[in-house]
Amino acid sequence: MAERKPFLLRLPPDLMEELNRWARDDLRSVNAQIEYLLREAVRARRRALPPGPAEDPGAACAPAAPAE
Repeated sequence: MAERKPFLLRLPPDLMEELNRWARDDLRSVNAQIEYLLREAVRARRRALPPGPAEDPGAACAPAAPAE
């Protein structure tokens, strides 16, 4: 199994409760539900991006280099 990196996520109580209900409905833990939702969002984003170099996933977010 791949190593997982823990991190703290602060959520408003109403969102946390909604995620709890959704996770219970899907028979998942809240952590697994959040991971599932994030993976689905990444897949959808990848499908929506125009084709191009995908070696650096952060490149699409990096600011453009200044013109000289």
